[in-house]
Amino acid sequence: MKRVVVTGMAGITSLGETADEIFLKFHEGKSGICYMPDWEQYPDLRTKLAGPVINFQIAKHFNRKVTRGMGRVALMSVISAENALQDAGLLGNDVLQNGETGVAYGSSAGSVDAVREFGNMLIDQDMSKINATTYIRMMSHTSAVNMTVYFGLKGLTLPTSSACTSGSMAIGQAYEAIKYGKQTVMIAGGAEELSAAGAAVFDVLLATSGMNDQPEKSPRPFDSQRDGLVIGEGAGCLILEEYEHAKQRGAKIYAEILGYASNTDGQHVTKPDTERMGQCMQMALKDAALDASQIDYVNAHGTSTDQGDIAESQATARILGRKPISSLKSYFGHTLGACGAIEAWLGIEMMHRGELIPTLNLDEVDPQCGDLDYITQQVRVSDINIMMSNNFAFGGINTSLIFKRGT
Repeated sequence: MKRVVVTGMAGITSLGETADEIFLKFHEGKSGICYMPDWEQYPDLRTKLAGPVINFQIAKHFNRKVTRGMGRVALMSVISAENALQDAGLLGNDVLQNGETGVAYGSSAGSVDAVREFGNMLIDQDMSKINATTYIRMMSHTSAVNMTVYFGLKGLTLPTSSACTSGSMAIGQAYEAIKYGKQTVMIAGGAEELSAAGAAVFDVLLATSGMNDQPEKSPRPFDSQRDGLVIGEGAGCLILEEYEHAKQRGAKIYAEILGYASNTDGQHVTKPDTERMGQCMQMALKDAALDASQIDYVNAHGTSTDQGDIAESQATARILGRKPISSLKSYFGHTLGACGAIEAWLGIEMMHRGELIPTLNLDEVDPQCGDLDYITQQVRVSDINIMMSNNFAFGGINTSLIFKRGT
C-alpha cells in the first residue's frame, strides 16, 4: 500500500479565493450569504438566499479558445485546479502528461445555461440556441473532462456526481487510486455553480431557509432556530501525491490521508439514516487503523436541515464521543458538489493554523442534536493533529475522510 499526501490546495468561495482572505473573514464573523434580487422573478420560490461567488479572478490566458467548452462550473474547477497545481509546484512537470496523473472531480450537474439551451428545443421546438459545446457544458463530468484537456492528463478520469458527496467522494477515490498504485498524482475535488433551479430542488422539499430579510443570520447548523439550508457555489481542489514521489522532489506536505469510507443507506432517497452515517465513520476509522479517541476535530456536513443535523450529530457523538465540531456551511451555504472539497481544504488549513473555526449563527444547540463540543462564537486556538471530515448526500450516500496534519 502506498501512502497518500496532500501537496497542493486551492479553492473559490463566496468569502474569497485564498485561505488568508477566507480566514480573515472567519475571524471577523463575516457571512458569504446574501439576498438574491434576480430570484424575485420566481414568485413561487420561497427562499431568496444564496452564497454567490462575486467576480472570481480569471487569468488572461483563459481566452475564448480555452473556455469555449467550459460553463461556469467547469471554469471554476479548472482555475482552482491550476492554482492547486501551482501551489504544489507541479505546473509544467512531466508527471502531469506521462500517464501517471489522473483526475477525480465532481459536481451535481453541469452548467444550467446549457440545460436551458436544450430546454428551449424541447419547449419551443427551436434548436437555434444549441451549439457544439452545449452538451459538453451540461454533462455532469464537464469539470473532469475539461481538466484532462486543459492539463493534457492521460491517466485515470474518475468523475463523481453524487450531489453533496461529489467532492469528498472524488478525494476518496483519488486517495484509493494512489494507495493501490494506479497513479502517482491525482487532481481531486469538486465544484458547483449557483442557480435558482438548484435552490428549487430543496425548496420543494421545504428544506430551504426563509430568512430572506436577514441573510447574515442563515443558515444556522445545529441551532434550535434553524429553518433550512442556503445554497452556495464554489470549487475546491486538492493535489494528492504518492508520499515517496512527493518526498523525493521536496514537496511541501500539507496533510496525509489516513482513511476513507463510503456507504449507502439503502432505504430512502432524502431521509438520512443515523446508523449508516455512524457506520461510515467507523469504516473510515478502520481504514485509517485509528481509534475514535485519536480524532481531534470533526469537520461536519452540517447543512442546517431539521432531520439532517440531528441524524449526523447523533451519529458523530455515538461513534466518536464528545468531539469538537463545526460546520463551514454556516459561512458559504451548501455548495453541494463543492462542499466536501472546500471543507477538506479549509479543514487542513485549520490544522496548520491551530485554529478551530466556529459555526456561525449557532446560538443555542438543538437539544435533539448529539452531545458534542460545538464550537461557537469565536475562533478556538487548538493543536489539531487528526481531523475527520464528513459529508452526506441525497440517495443516502455517506462519506468520511480522515486527514493527519503534515509537517
